[in-house]
Formats: sequence, structure tokens, C-alpha cells
Amino acid sequence: MIRKGNKGFTLAELVMVVALVAVLSSMVLPVAKFTVKRRKEVELRLALRQVRTAIDEYKRLSDQGMIPVKIGGEGYPESLDELVEGVEIVGQETERRFLRRIPTDPMTRDDWELRSYQDDMDATSWGGENVYDIRTSSEGIAIDGTKYAEW
Repeated sequence: MIRKGNKGFTLAELVMVVALVAVLSSMVLPVAKFTVKRRKEVELRLALRQVRTAIDEYKRLSDQGMIPVKIGGEGYPESLDELVEGVEIVGQETERRFLRRIPTDPMTRDDWELRSYQDDMDATSWGGENVYDIRTSSEGIAIDGTKYAEW
């Protein structure tokens, strides 16, 4: 039986649509959160690898005598900025830059925690002598159960 004056949806139809949308969104939300977390973890691994590779290359060149080292120095850069600004290579008129820019910590969007060669492994503050390693200041736990600060 067709009614001519009534157009639109019934209350039951609207309730069913809202319930269906709620069920679908409850399934999509955890997947979206997982995807965002996974993307940040990939960015963190890439940034750590990039900076650590630059520190290692700086150290390699200083061990070879191509970068002047202060007396008593370990051969590591004094700051992360030195990797971007560059250093003069012994016997050449050019500067060597190790990074185009210092990547941002994707977990905190803040500065990296630095560790110098003289610092203890579990030190919570940077000694300031040089930059031996970096880590995130995030207290979060990764998808695999490890702490980001231990990466």
C-alpha cells in the first residue's frame, strides 16, 4: 500500500543506519590508530638511523685524521648542529656536511635526548662533551612491546 503524503525514512530505518555506521566506525578506529602508530615508528627508526649514520661517518673521518680532534677528544661531534653546518676536512678547502637538517623526533615533536661517549648507558642527562648517540624522550611502548627510548 503506497501512501502519497508520507515521504522519508521511518524511525526504525534511521536507527538501523546509525547502528550500522557505529559498528563500522568501531572497527575502523583501532585500525586507524594502529596505522598512525606504525607510521610514527617507521619515521622514528629512519630518523635514528639517519642521525646515527652521520655520527658514525663523522667518527670514522676523525679516526682517519681527516677531521681535527681536540686534545683528549673522542672524535665525536660536539653537537648535532655540527653535522648540519659541516666541518673542514684536513688538506681540502671544502667542508663536509653529514646531514641536510636534523630530523624531528616523530614521537614527541621535541628535541632528541643526547648521550656523550663519557655518559653512562642509563644516564638521563647529557654530559655535554660530545654527541655519541641520540634517543627519543618518548616514554611510549612500541607495537612490538619495547620502549621507544631503548631504540
